[in-house]
Amino acid sequence: MLLVAFMWFAYFLNYCDRQAVFSMFPVLKSDLGFTDRQLGLVGASFLWVYGVGSFFAGQIGDKFSKRRLIVWSLALWSLVTVATGLANSPGMVLALRALMGISEALFMPAAIALTANAFPPATRSRAIAALTTAQILGNVGGGWFGGWMANEGHWRAAFFVLGAAGVVFALPYFAFLRGVSEEAQVETKKSGGSGALFGLVRTPTYWLLCVVFPIFVFGLWLLYGWLPNFLHEKFKLNLTDSAFNATVFLQGATLIGMLSGGVLADTLYRRTKAARLWLLTASLLGCAPFLHGLGSSDTLDATRIAAMGFGLFSGFFMGNIFPSSFEIVPADARASAVGVLNLFGAVISGFATLAGGALKKTVGIENLLTYTALAYLAGGLAVIAGIRFLFHRDYERVH
Repeated sequence: MLLVAFMWFAYFLNYCDRQAVFSMFPVLKSDLGFTDRQLGLVGASFLWVYGVGSFFAGQIGDKFSKRRLIVWSLALWSLVTVATGLANSPGMVLALRALMGISEALFMPAAIALTANAFPPATRSRAIAALTTAQILGNVGGGWFGGWMANEGHWRAAFFVLGAAGVVFALPYFAFLRGVSEEAQVETKKSGGSGALFGLVRTPTYWLLCVVFPIFVFGLWLLYGWLPNFLHEKFKLNLTDSAFNATVFLQGATLIGMLSGGVLADTLYRRTKAARLWLLTASLLGCAPFLHGLGSSDTLDATRIAAMGFGLFSGFFMGNIFPSSFEIVPADARASAVGVLNLFGAVISGFATLAGGALKKTVGIENLLTYTALAYLAGGLAVIAGIRFLFHRDYERVH
């Protein structure tokens, strides 16, 4: 579990660095002259580059040292974070966000694959869920810290502090990973020299995941990117309070859902090998009504309840999406599987933050949330069909 602990802190910094900016939107408008459309691009520019970069990072992670890739990624994105504090125009911020997308893309495929390789299927969801809690706390910590520093008039210093923390941590992180074996504890066959991508292409269930994952993260990033500003405007909260309410209730419940979903998936795995896919189904169907409630609730208390409901069910998905793919892809294609999923997820979710900015005054964030909730329902039904008609054949082929 020491491996998970080191990975966890790096992953925590990863999300702190990418999330802090979303709590600074009002200050970026006043200090640097951002428009709502440009604020939408703050998330979109990062996610689109991140998605494309993840595709190539997955290929690199399956062929070269995952350990070196992970440490270089941490050092690079931390330096980009420091540079963001020096930005003096919207164009410079957007360029640095794109550069952050490249540097952070190198991390996740290799980190998830290296962690999954160290644990057998019976405990894998718990390990990945424990690691992924860093995403939740990073969102809370980065969102709160960014909002607090912006509210105090020190938004640039927030980037300096976060970036410096990553540079300092890179040293002990590298020293630890040098002693970690990259040999996988795997139960699936290898691709037999046919290549990682070919192994993914041959797997219909995997491509179903590539459809439902973008649906899920579209809703997630619509909230990550615009919920602080939505609460700031709807309930007249200051930046610190809007950042707090947009993160703590949502992410606190997600943390519970992620850990409980990991335990539940590993427990149900003894009964059905499709257990992780059933957790994805429960997540999508359970999230939908709460996603609608987040936009339509008339009071702050009702909005908090909706945020907690969405967070609880979203944790099921976040802790099991990557382990579910490892059940059906070749053993030497795991980093590629994460990278391709991130490609689809990040490119589509980039449109979430962009749509929030472009359609905020016409369609409205509340209606965008309702439309996304309907897509969640369709995604949940699609996974049920995939379990029935696709999964078992794909599972048997690689075991």
